[in-house]
Amino acid sequence: MGKEEKIDNMIVLDWHMPGSFDPALYIISIGKTRFSLDLVRETGVFAVNFMAREFEEQVMFCGSNTGLKFDKYKETGLTPIDCEKIDCKYVKEAEAVLECEVIDEFETGDHVCFVGKILKFHTFGNKPRLLHLGGRDFTTTR
Repeated sequence: MGKEEKIDNMIVLDWHMPGSFDPALYIISIGKTRFSLDLVRETGVFAVNFMAREFEEQVMFCGSNTGLKFDKYKETGLTPIDCEKIDCKYVKEAEAVLECEVIDEFETGDHVCFVGKILKFHTFGNKPRLLHLGGRDFTTTR
């Protein structure tokens, strides 16, 4: 009935890592109570955006607010761009992006890990990448 509403959402994840070089795999971990969990399950894809320190406030907003109540792109001023290989958006301002197709998932207590096959890797800059330490504390890759 009517036009299907499509939600473009950003989730901030502390727990993510490379899973394999060959094949190229990446793993993300999403809490079972998070809105994005069902989005990843329904679409079977995800994009990982690596952000520079200058976007710390936008990252905090996205990590502290649900996509059920906020258009995170609108609220943060970040720019959504269509991915090349998957039906998903990435953040134009990111230093690097992984486009991933889910090939497996497994539960780990109160989280679900998604194993994604990396279909496309973009690099746009060379600034140190932001890493969350907890609360309002961050560090970078350099």
